[in-house]
Amino acid sequence: MTTRSVPARKRTNDPEGLRQRLVEAAHVAFQLKGYHGAGIHELKHAAGTTGGALAHHFPTKKALGLAVLRDRVAAAVERAWIAPVRAAPTAAAGIAAAFAGIIAELKRAGEVTGCPLNNLAIELARHDAAFRTEIEAVFLRWRRAIAEKLRQDLEAGLIAGLQPDAFATFVVASYSGAMTMAKVSQSTVPLELCAAELAKILEDARRPAGPPADTAGRGSPQRRPRR
Repeated sequence: MTTRSVPARKRTNDPEGLRQRLVEAAHVAFQLKGYHGAGIHELKHAAGTTGGALAHHFPTKKALGLAVLRDRVAAAVERAWIAPVRAAPTAAAGIAAAFAGIIAELKRAGEVTGCPLNNLAIELARHDAAFRTEIEAVFLRWRRAIAEKLRQDLEAGLIAGLQPDAFATFVVASYSGAMTMAKVSQSTVPLELCAAELAKILEDARRPAGPPADTAGRGSPQRRPRR
């Protein structure tokens, strides 16, 4: 989940277009500098507008930040994670596809700015209830999408031994931690390692518990007939 620079545009009488430019400019700035590090003057300049126009759409910086969460960050999670998981034949395939897509996008970008949701969660969740509520709602939709796919796999007999809600939380937490490490190291290696380990766990879950029927008895001594 990466961000793009906001192209300069001429001013037009297009209120919705202006609103979208403001949200996109804020989304990019929050990723690069953080919510608190991005100034209002910088945001209006990036969007090519005036302070009055910005205030018309977003009376406060907080209102703009919440719009970024709802319109951009939630959409990024939907595109990068929820959609691939739902479209995949199995949870394992969906999780692998999500990781592969994100890693490829980061390599194309040539930098790791981190997960936009995790970045804002770390910076804002503890200090503002409205941000915390919005952030948790996105995390919840993300976990539910993975849990639903895992539940389908369990019901189809494709996997065994995993608790869907718990493992979905583990996947999201593992990815979030790996992305933070990738941001620090400016390398996709932590994400690649995380994806590989999750794939191993899911591969193990595909194997039936206990020895196969044709190998029964190999793991325990057989009694010899009495003479």
